[in-house]
Amino acid sequence: MPTRPTNDEQLRVLVQQRYTQSIAQIGEQQDGTGQNQGGCCGSGCCSTTGNDPITSDLYSATELANLPITAALASRGCGNPTALIDLHPGEKVLDLGSGGGIDVLLSARRVAPTGFAYGLDMTNAMLELAERNRAEAGIENVKFLKGIIEAIPLPEQSVDVVISNCVINLSADKGQVLREAHRVLTPGGRFAVSDIVIQGQLPEGIQKDMEAWAGCIAGALEEQTYRRLLAEAGFTAIEIEVTRRYGLQEVAESGASASIAALSPEERAQLDGKFVSAFIRAQKPA
Repeated sequence: MPTRPTNDEQLRVLVQQRYTQSIAQIGEQQDGTGQNQGGCCGSGCCSTTGNDPITSDLYSATELANLPITAALASRGCGNPTALIDLHPGEKVLDLGSGGGIDVLLSARRVAPTGFAYGLDMTNAMLELAERNRAEAGIENVKFLKGIIEAIPLPEQSVDVVISNCVINLSADKGQVLREAHRVLTPGGRFAVSDIVIQGQLPEGIQKDMEAWAGCIAGALEEQTYRRLLAEAGFTAIEIEVTRRYGLQEVAESGASASIAALSPEERAQLDGKFVSAFIRAQKPA
């Protein structure tokens, strides 16, 4: 069973390794013509892990119709952040942990022709894939940046909206991520992310183990802690809306089978249904 990394850099290395490996899985899901072998958007279409209950079936056929299939296959998200906020022409959007670029490309179309979308990622393989997807889609109002979400490489008050898709839970310093999001937002700017949240307390042993996983449920925050960190960062109008709830079997299928098996029957009963995908919204005061 994996254990908690001893520092932030070890956690980043684990995440980079998993997401680099997912690029190879994308190739395995395509045939020689570059087309996905399965139907889209059927079960597993939007996930590099097949029928993963957390990362599959997040985008509509309309949204995917004019995007490269690799943009969908590279998505490791737990929601569709572009569906939870109104984007307007002329706005600037930043996606934290942009992966293969699907949410950046969808956002760029919605803020066109005068708006702009940034994608921030720390993994070279994902940045290269995202740029290929951008070129294939023919979308010009996009820039992908290399960096970490704890130190966003943009100046203060440079974007109107910050989005993210199941990435903040992977950070070892979530408070710093939220402070950085607040810093780069313009006054009145909006924060709108999809993330995994825990409702209630977890056994100490599984808390330590989950923070070591570079997967969708790694390091998920308890709901009240998420609210507190957002408020401490300076956000107001905080909302957390549950979109999916997961049983233990679904959590195990997403990559947590060893840790779930190590729980006592009482701990399993307490944990069942506590993991949720949620839309998290907040605003920087005007």
